[in-house]
Amino acid sequence: MTNADYSQQRVKMVDGQIRTVDVTDLGVLQAFLDVPREAFVPDQRRALAYIDTDIMVAGDGGRDSRYLMRPALLAKLIQEAAIGRNDVVLDVGAGTGYASAILSRLASSVIALENEPGLAERATAALAELGYDNVAVVQGPLAAGYPSEAPYDVIFLGGSVDLVPEALVSQLKDGGRLVAVEGHGNAGVAKVFVRSGGVVAGRRAFNAAVKPLPGFERVEAFEF
Repeated sequence: MTNADYSQQRVKMVDGQIRTVDVTDLGVLQAFLDVPREAFVPDQRRALAYIDTDIMVAGDGGRDSRYLMRPALLAKLIQEAAIGRNDVVLDVGAGTGYASAILSRLASSVIALENEPGLAERATAALAELGYDNVAVVQGPLAAGYPSEAPYDVIFLGGSVDLVPEALVSQLKDGGRLVAVEGHGNAGVAKVFVRSGGVVAGRRAFNAAVKPLPGFERVEAFEF
C-alpha cells in the first residue's frame, strides 16, 4: 500500500470513526490526520492499521498482551485531557509510541513511559524516524510513573487499570489532569482526575472498554 493510500485511510478513519463519537477538538482531529498510524503497527498487521479495533502489538493474546487502542476511544480520551501547547505530558504505557506521537502534536513535550524493552525500542525508532523530537521514551514500571520529570500537566494512561495509584496522581501539577479508564471490558469507565490545591477530584466521562495495562492489578485483601 502506498503512502497516498494510507493518507486516504487516515481521512476515512477521522471522518468515519472519530468525528462520529463527538470528538470535535480541531487540534485532536488534525493530529490523527497527521500521524501515520501504520508506522506504529507490526509489519504483519499493517493492513489493519486503520480498522476500528484494538491491534495487538506484543504478546500472544494472553493477559499481558499489549494493544494499540482503537482510534475512536483514543481520540475521545485525549480530547478529555484538554491538552495545551505548553503542557508537559506523561504517556503511561506508550507501547509502540502511537499515542505519544498524537500527544506530541498537541503538547510542548511528552515523556513516553514503557515497561517492555522491546516496545520501548520500537517506539524510540518509530518516533525518531518520523521526527517527533519532543518525545522522550523512558523505561520503568508503569504504575510508578516517572517522578524524575514530574510534575506533569497531563498524565495519560494508554489502557485500562483496576485503580489509578497514588504514585501517579502525586505527579500531577496543580491544575493537572490525569485521564484513565478504570475497570475492564464493558465495566470500564473513562475518568478525568484534576488536582486543585492539593486535592484530587475525579469525574466520570464515559463508558469505555479498552485493553488493560500490566502492573495495575488490584491486590486482593485476605479476609478472615
